[in-house]
Amino acid sequence: MGNTVAREDFEWVYTDQPHADRRKEILAKHPEIKALMKPDYNLIWVVVLMVVAQLTAFCLVKHLDWKWVVFWAYVFGSCISHSMTLAIHEISHNSAFGNSKAMWNRWFGMFANLPLGLPYSISFKRYHMDHHRYLGGDGIDVDIPTNFEGWFFCTRFRKFIWIVLQPFFYAIRPLCINPKPITRLEIINLLAQLAFDVAIYYLWGVKSIFYMLAGSVLGLGLHPISGHFIAEHYMFLKGHETYSYYGPLNLLTFNVGYHNEHHDFPNIPGKSLPLVKKIAAEYYDNLPQYNSWIKVLYDFVMDDTISPYSRMKRQLKGEVKQD
Repeated sequence: MGNTVAREDFEWVYTDQPHADRRKEILAKHPEIKALMKPDYNLIWVVVLMVVAQLTAFCLVKHLDWKWVVFWAYVFGSCISHSMTLAIHEISHNSAFGNSKAMWNRWFGMFANLPLGLPYSISFKRYHMDHHRYLGGDGIDVDIPTNFEGWFFCTRFRKFIWIVLQPFFYAIRPLCINPKPITRLEIINLLAQLAFDVAIYYLWGVKSIFYMLAGSVLGLGLHPISGHFIAEHYMFLKGHETYSYYGPLNLLTFNVGYHNEHHDFPNIPGKSLPLVKKIAAEYYDNLPQYNSWIKVLYDFVMDDTISPYSRMKRQLKGEVKQD
Protein backbone atom coordinates (compact mmCIF):
# COMPACT_ATOMS: atom_id res chain seq x y z
CA MET A 1 0.00 0.00 0.00
CA GLY A 2 1.25 3.51 -0.79
CA ASN A 3 2.24 5.94 1.92
CA THR A 4 0.97 9.20 0.40
CA VAL A 5 -2.70 10.20 0.40
CA ALA A 6 -4.40 10.96 -2.89
CA ARG A 7 -6.45 13.97 -1.83
CA GLU A 8 -4.91 17.29 -2.86
CA ASP A 9 -7.61 19.74 -1.82
CA PHE A 10 -10.63 20.09 0.44
CA GLU A 11 -14.04 18.79 -0.56
CA TRP A 12 -15.79 21.94 -1.74
CA VAL A 13 -19.57 21.86 -1.37
CA TYR A 14 -22.16 24.36 -2.54
CA THR A 15 -25.01 23.51 -0.21
CA ASP A 16 -25.87 24.83 3.23
CA GLN A 17 -24.88 22.78 6.26
CA PRO A 18 -27.57 20.20 7.11
CA HIS A 19 -28.02 21.00 10.79
CA ALA A 20 -30.43 23.95 10.60
CA ASP A 21 -32.88 22.12 8.33
CA ARG A 22 -32.75 18.96 10.42
CA ARG A 23 -33.32 20.99 13.59
CA LYS A 24 -36.51 22.52 12.13
CA GLU A 25 -37.75 19.13 10.98
CA ILE A 26 -37.07 17.46 14.33
CA LEU A 27 -38.71 20.25 16.33
CA ALA A 28 -41.79 20.09 14.13
CA LYS A 29 -42.08 16.37 14.80
CA HIS A 30 -40.80 16.33 18.41
CA PRO A 31 -41.59 19.73 20.03
CA GLU A 32 -40.92 18.19 23.47
CA ILE A 33 -37.21 18.60 22.73
CA LYS A 34 -37.64 22.32 23.45
CA ALA A 35 -37.93 21.42 27.14
CA LEU A 36 -34.27 20.36 27.07
CA MET A 37 -33.12 23.86 26.12
CA LYS A 38 -32.19 24.97 29.63
CA PRO A 39 -29.00 25.35 31.70
CA ASP A 40 -27.25 22.42 33.33
CA TYR A 41 -26.53 23.75 36.81
CA ASN A 42 -24.70 20.53 37.74
CA LEU A 43 -21.99 21.68 35.32
CA ILE A 44 -21.03 24.39 37.83
CA TRP A 45 -20.24 21.91 40.59
CA VAL A 46 -18.47 19.48 38.27
CA VAL A 47 -16.16 22.28 37.09
CA VAL A 48 -15.45 23.41 40.65
CA LEU A 49 -14.55 19.85 41.65
CA MET A 50 -12.26 19.53 38.60
CA VAL A 51 -10.45 22.75 39.53
CA VAL A 52 -10.04 21.52 43.11
CA ALA A 53 -8.73 18.17 41.83
CA GLN A 54 -6.07 19.88 39.74
CA LEU A 55 -5.08 22.23 42.55
CA THR A 56 -4.62 19.18 44.77
CA ALA A 57 -2.50 17.55 42.06
CA PHE A 58 -0.36 20.71 41.70
CA CYS A 59 0.43 20.47 45.40
CA LEU A 60 1.11 16.74 45.39
CA VAL A 61 3.51 16.63 42.43
CA LYS A 62 5.91 19.23 43.83
CA HIS A 63 7.93 16.58 45.71
CA LEU A 64 7.86 13.84 43.04
CA ASP A 65 10.76 12.78 40.83
CA TRP A 66 10.54 14.25 37.35
CA LYS A 67 9.69 10.88 35.77
CA TRP A 68 6.61 10.66 37.98
CA VAL A 69 5.64 14.25 37.25
CA VAL A 70 5.62 13.38 33.53
CA PHE A 71 3.78 10.11 34.21
CA TRP A 72 0.98 11.72 36.20
CA ALA A 73 0.78 14.67 33.79
CA TYR A 74 -0.14 12.21 31.03
CA VAL A 75 -2.16 9.65 32.99
CA PHE A 76 -4.20 12.04 35.15
CA GLY A 77 -3.53 15.68 34.36
CA SER A 78 -4.09 15.28 30.63
CA CYS A 79 -7.52 13.71 31.19
CA ILE A 80 -8.64 16.47 33.55
CA SER A 81 -7.23 19.18 31.25
CA HIS A 82 -8.90 17.85 28.11
CA SER A 83 -12.13 17.33 30.00
CA MET A 84 -11.90 20.92 31.21
CA THR A 85 -11.57 22.23 27.65
CA LEU A 86 -14.85 20.48 26.92
CA ALA A 87 -16.40 21.98 30.04
CA ILE A 88 -15.32 25.34 28.61
CA HIS A 89 -16.98 24.29 25.36
CA GLU A 90 -20.20 23.74 27.31
CA ILE A 91 -19.81 27.09 29.08
CA SER A 92 -19.25 28.84 25.72
CA HIS A 93 -22.80 27.78 24.84
CA ASN A 94 -24.03 29.39 28.09
CA SER A 95 -24.89 25.95 29.50
CA ALA A 96 -23.77 26.78 33.05
CA PHE A 97 -25.96 29.80 33.83
CA GLY A 98 -28.19 30.15 30.77
CA ASN A 99 -28.43 32.73 28.00
CA SER A 100 -29.95 35.33 30.33
CA LYS A 101 -26.69 35.44 32.31
CA ALA A 102 -24.20 35.40 29.45
CA MET A 103 -21.50 37.31 31.36
CA TRP A 104 -21.72 34.89 34.28
CA ASN A 105 -20.79 32.19 31.80
CA ARG A 106 -17.83 34.25 30.52
CA TRP A 107 -16.44 34.77 34.04
CA PHE A 108 -17.02 31.15 34.92
CA GLY A 109 -15.23 30.11 31.72
CA MET A 110 -12.18 32.08 32.89
CA PHE A 111 -12.34 30.26 36.22
CA ALA A 112 -12.51 26.88 34.47
CA ASN A 113 -9.56 27.97 32.33
CA LEU A 114 -7.20 28.47 35.29
CA PRO A 115 -5.82 24.90 35.69
CA LEU A 116 -5.04 24.72 31.96
CA GLY A 117 -2.19 27.21 32.35
CA LEU A 118 -2.81 29.13 29.11
CA PRO A 119 -5.61 31.66 28.42
CA TYR A 120 -8.17 30.02 26.19
CA SER A 121 -11.78 30.42 27.26
CA ILE A 122 -12.78 33.81 25.82
CA SER A 123 -11.05 33.37 22.47
CA PHE A 124 -12.47 29.87 22.09
CA LYS A 125 -16.00 31.16 22.57
CA ARG A 126 -15.58 33.77 19.84
CA TYR A 127 -14.28 31.33 17.26
CA HIS A 128 -16.51 28.44 18.26
CA MET A 129 -19.68 30.41 17.58
CA ASP A 130 -18.39 30.98 14.03
CA HIS A 131 -17.87 27.23 13.71
CA HIS A 132 -21.56 26.65 14.46
CA ARG A 133 -22.93 29.44 12.32
CA TYR A 134 -20.65 28.90 9.34
CA LEU A 135 -19.60 25.24 9.47
CA GLY A 136 -16.84 24.74 6.91
CA GLY A 137 -16.93 28.42 5.93
CA ASP A 138 -13.78 29.37 4.02
CA GLY A 139 -11.78 31.95 5.97
CA ILE A 140 -14.23 31.84 8.90
CA ASP A 141 -14.33 28.38 10.44
CA VAL A 142 -10.91 27.89 12.04
CA ASP A 143 -11.70 24.26 12.79
CA ILE A 144 -10.77 23.68 9.13
CA PRO A 145 -7.03 23.00 8.70
CA THR A 146 -4.90 25.40 6.66
CA ASN A 147 -3.79 24.55 3.14
CA PHE A 148 -0.29 24.00 4.52
CA GLU A 149 -1.54 21.36 6.93
CA GLY A 150 -3.34 19.53 4.15
CA TRP A 151 -0.38 19.75 1.79
CA PHE A 152 2.42 18.86 4.22
CA PHE A 153 0.87 16.27 6.55
CA CYS A 154 0.20 13.83 3.74
CA THR A 155 2.02 10.65 4.83
CA ARG A 156 1.39 8.28 7.70
CA PHE A 157 4.35 9.53 9.70
CA ARG A 158 3.50 13.19 9.11
CA LYS A 159 -0.15 12.62 10.02
CA PHE A 160 1.02 11.04 13.27
CA ILE A 161 3.13 14.14 13.99
CA TRP A 162 0.14 16.33 13.12
CA ILE A 163 -1.93 14.54 15.76
CA VAL A 164 0.84 15.02 18.35
CA LEU A 165 1.01 18.74 17.52
CA GLN A 166 -2.73 19.36 17.38
CA PRO A 167 -2.80 21.81 20.32
CA PHE A 168 -0.25 24.03 18.55
CA PHE A 169 -2.20 24.04 15.30
CA TYR A 170 -5.43 24.87 17.11
CA ALA A 171 -3.66 27.80 18.78
CA ILE A 172 -1.94 29.13 15.65
CA ARG A 173 -4.65 28.44 13.05
CA PRO A 174 -6.99 31.33 14.02
CA LEU A 175 -4.12 33.80 13.52
CA CYS A 176 -3.58 32.45 10.01
CA ILE A 177 -7.18 31.98 8.87
CA ASN A 178 -9.31 34.54 10.67
CA PRO A 179 -7.42 36.91 13.02
CA LYS A 180 -9.69 39.07 15.17
CA PRO A 181 -9.03 42.21 17.23
CA ILE A 182 -8.25 41.48 20.86
CA THR A 183 -11.13 42.26 23.21
CA ARG A 184 -11.21 43.51 26.78
CA LEU A 185 -12.39 40.12 28.03
CA GLU A 186 -9.46 38.39 26.31
CA ILE A 187 -7.06 40.74 28.08
CA ILE A 188 -8.75 39.98 31.42
CA ASN A 189 -8.54 36.25 30.62
CA LEU A 190 -4.81 36.65 29.93
CA LEU A 191 -4.08 38.67 33.08
CA ALA A 192 -6.09 36.34 35.32
CA GLN A 193 -4.24 33.35 33.88
CA LEU A 194 -0.83 34.95 34.34
CA ALA A 195 -1.66 35.82 37.96
CA PHE A 196 -2.78 32.24 38.61
CA ASP A 197 0.34 30.74 37.01
CA VAL A 198 2.62 33.02 39.05
CA ALA A 199 0.75 32.03 42.23
CA ILE A 200 1.17 28.31 41.45
CA TYR A 201 4.90 28.79 40.81
CA TYR A 202 5.31 30.82 44.00
CA LEU A 203 3.41 28.25 46.11
CA TRP A 204 4.62 24.95 44.68
CA GLY A 205 7.42 25.56 42.19
CA VAL A 206 8.39 24.57 38.68
CA LYS A 207 7.22 20.94 38.82
CA SER A 208 3.65 22.05 39.41
CA ILE A 209 3.86 24.48 36.49
CA PHE A 210 5.32 21.76 34.27
CA TYR A 211 2.59 19.31 35.32
CA MET A 212 -0.08 21.89 34.50
CA LEU A 213 1.24 22.86 31.06
CA ALA A 214 2.35 19.35 30.09
CA GLY A 215 -1.04 17.95 31.00
CA SER A 216 -2.75 20.45 28.74
CA VAL A 217 -0.44 19.85 25.78
CA LEU A 218 -0.38 16.06 26.15
CA GLY A 219 -4.11 15.84 26.70
CA LEU A 220 -4.88 17.71 23.48
CA GLY A 221 -2.32 15.82 21.40
CA LEU A 222 -1.67 12.07 21.23
CA HIS A 223 -4.38 11.02 23.65
CA PRO A 224 -7.47 8.80 23.35
CA ILE A 225 -9.81 11.70 24.10
CA SER A 226 -8.25 13.70 21.23
CA GLY A 227 -9.88 11.33 18.79
CA HIS A 228 -12.92 13.61 18.99
CA PHE A 229 -11.06 16.36 17.08
CA ILE A 230 -10.95 14.09 14.04
CA ALA A 231 -14.13 12.12 14.65
CA GLU A 232 -16.38 15.18 14.63
CA HIS A 233 -16.02 16.49 11.07
CA TYR A 234 -13.34 14.67 9.07
CA MET A 235 -14.92 13.01 6.07
CA PHE A 236 -14.30 9.29 6.43
CA LEU A 237 -17.38 8.73 4.26
CA LYS A 238 -17.95 10.96 1.25
CA GLY A 239 -20.90 13.29 1.68
CA HIS A 240 -21.07 13.03 5.48
CA GLU A 241 -19.85 16.13 7.27
CA THR A 242 -20.56 15.51 10.96
CA TYR A 243 -20.24 12.26 12.90
CA SER A 244 -21.31 11.19 16.36
CA TYR A 245 -19.45 8.94 18.80
CA TYR A 246 -21.42 6.88 21.31
CA GLY A 247 -18.60 5.26 23.31
CA PRO A 248 -17.71 5.43 27.03
CA LEU A 249 -15.38 8.45 26.80
CA ASN A 250 -18.49 10.64 26.58
CA LEU A 251 -18.55 10.27 30.37
CA LEU A 252 -15.34 12.35 30.56
CA THR A 253 -16.19 14.81 27.81
CA PHE A 254 -19.68 16.16 28.59
CA ASN A 255 -21.13 14.08 25.74
CA VAL A 256 -19.26 15.99 23.05
CA GLY A 257 -19.34 12.72 21.09
CA TYR A 258 -23.04 13.33 20.40
CA HIS A 259 -21.89 15.72 17.74
CA ASN A 260 -24.68 15.58 15.18
CA GLU A 261 -27.07 16.15 18.05
CA HIS A 262 -24.92 19.03 19.34
CA HIS A 263 -24.79 20.83 16.00
CA ASP A 264 -28.51 20.32 15.52
CA PHE A 265 -29.23 21.72 19.00
CA PRO A 266 -26.24 23.78 20.23
CA ASN A 267 -28.34 25.35 23.00
CA ILE A 268 -29.02 21.98 24.65
CA PRO A 269 -26.38 21.03 27.27
CA GLY A 270 -24.32 17.92 26.68
CA LYS A 271 -26.03 16.17 29.60
CA SER A 272 -29.29 16.10 27.62
CA LEU A 273 -27.97 15.15 24.18
CA PRO A 274 -28.55 11.39 24.76
CA LEU A 275 -32.21 12.28 25.29
CA VAL A 276 -32.25 14.13 21.97
CA LYS A 277 -30.95 11.00 20.27
CA LYS A 278 -33.49 8.84 22.06
CA ILE A 279 -36.46 11.09 21.25
CA ALA A 280 -35.47 11.60 17.59
CA ALA A 281 -33.88 8.20 17.03
CA GLU A 282 -35.19 7.95 13.48
CA TYR A 283 -32.96 10.91 12.52
CA TYR A 284 -29.75 9.71 14.18
CA ASP A 285 -29.64 5.92 14.31
CA ASN A 286 -28.84 5.55 10.62
CA LEU A 287 -26.19 8.28 10.42
CA PRO A 288 -22.51 7.20 10.32
CA GLN A 289 -21.19 6.90 13.86
CA TYR A 290 -18.17 5.79 15.90
CA ASN A 291 -17.72 3.70 19.02
CA SER A 292 -13.94 4.19 19.47
CA TRP A 293 -11.92 7.40 19.31
CA ILE A 294 -8.71 5.36 19.48
CA LYS A 295 -9.73 3.59 16.26
CA VAL A 296 -10.48 6.97 14.69
CA LEU A 297 -6.91 8.09 15.41
CA TYR A 298 -5.49 4.82 14.07
CA ASP A 299 -7.61 4.93 10.92
CA PHE A 300 -6.71 8.57 10.28
CA VAL A 301 -3.00 7.75 10.32
CA MET A 302 -3.17 4.45 8.44
CA ASP A 303 -5.85 5.21 5.82
CA ASP A 304 -4.03 6.68 2.83
CA THR A 305 -7.21 8.36 1.56
CA ILE A 306 -7.66 10.47 4.73
CA SER A 307 -5.67 13.59 5.61
CA PRO A 308 -6.20 17.11 7.00
CA TYR A 309 -7.70 17.84 3.57
CA SER A 310 -10.60 15.47 4.35
CA ARG A 311 -13.01 18.24 5.27
CA MET A 312 -16.01 19.83 3.60
CA LYS A 313 -15.46 23.49 2.83
CA ARG A 314 -17.91 26.21 1.77
CA GLN A 315 -17.57 29.55 0.03
CA LEU A 316 -19.89 31.70 2.12
CA LYS A 317 -22.35 34.04 0.46
CA GLY A 318 -24.14 37.08 1.81
CA GLU A 319 -23.49 38.90 5.08
CA VAL A 320 -21.25 37.15 7.60
CA LYS A 321 -21.68 38.13 11.25
CA GLN A 322 -18.90 37.22 13.65
CA ASP A 323 -18.35 37.69 17.39
